[in-house]
Amino acid sequence: MRSKTYIRNTGTFLLFGAPSVLAFAAVVLIPFLVGLYLTFTNWDVRTADMSIVGLSNYTKVFHDKVFLAQLWFTIKYVVFTVLISNVAAFFIALALTNGVKGEKWLRTGFFTPNLIGGIVLGYLWQTLFSQIMPYIGNKYGWALFKSSWLTDTDTAFWALVIATAWQLVGYLMIIYIAGFSGVPNDVLEAASIDGANGYARLRRIILPLSIPAIVICIFISISRSFLTYDINLALTKGGPFHSTELASYHIVQKAFLSNQYGIGQAEAVVLFAVVALVALTQSYLLKKLEVES
Repeated sequence: MRSKTYIRNTGTFLLFGAPSVLAFAAVVLIPFLVGLYLTFTNWDVRTADMSIVGLSNYTKVFHDKVFLAQLWFTIKYVVFTVLISNVAAFFIALALTNGVKGEKWLRTGFFTPNLIGGIVLGYLWQTLFSQIMPYIGNKYGWALFKSSWLTDTDTAFWALVIATAWQLVGYLMIIYIAGFSGVPNDVLEAASIDGANGYARLRRIILPLSIPAIVICIFISISRSFLTYDINLALTKGGPFHSTELASYHIVQKAFLSNQYGIGQAEAVVLFAVVALVALTQSYLLKKLEVES
C-alpha cells in the first residue's frame, strides 16, 4: 500500500514539479555552478585554453582598485535608489488607497514604467536629460537644466538614480497597496474615534502593520538596484569619464570585452555575496519589527 502511494506521489511530482525543477536547474543552478567553477580558471574563450589557477582570480579582484571603487559607487547608488523609490512608492500607494477619484487608472499609470525594458527606458531618459531638459532650461533660464545632466559627473549619478527609481516605483507601489489592504479598517476607525490624526495613524498603525510589505519592497529594490546593467548601458555608458560605471557594468566589460572570464566571474561572485549579505541583513532586522495584526 505504501509503495503504491509512494509511486503515485512520485508520478504526481514528476508530472507537475519536475518541469519547474529542470527549468530552474537549467537556467539558474547549472549556470551558477559553471560560473563558480570558472572563477578558479583562466579560461580564454578565443583559444579555448583553460587551466586551474586556484584563488588567484579572487586575489586580483580585491587588489583591483577600479572594481572596488565602482563597488563603493554601486553601494551609494543603491542606497539612494532604494530610499527614493520606496518612499515615493509608499506615499503613492497610501494616496491611492484612500478613495482618490480614478485611482485604478492612476495605479496603472504608475505601474507602466515597470513594463518598459531597461534599454528602452535608458534611451528615453537619455533624450530627456540631453535634449528636452536643456531646451527647457535655456528657454526659461533655469540654471539647473541648462546643460545635459549626463555630461557632469555629479548630475549623471542623480540621473541614473532617478531613472532607476522611476522604473521601480510602480512595482513597489503594488506591493505596498497589497500591504495596506491587510490593515484592519476597524483599527483605523477606532483610532480616529480616539482622536488620532492622520500622522498618528500612519506612525502607530499603518507603518507597524505594513512591515512585511516594507521588507519585501526593500529586498526587491536592493537586489534589482545592485544588478542594474541595462539602464546603465543605455543612459550613461558608464560616463562621463567612467564616473557612473556600476559594478555589474564593470563585470560585463571585464568578462566579455577584456576576455578575462575568470576574473569577471570572480567579481560577479563577490557582488553576489555583497547583495546577499545586505539583502538578508535588512530582511532580518526589519522582520524583528513585525507585529501581529
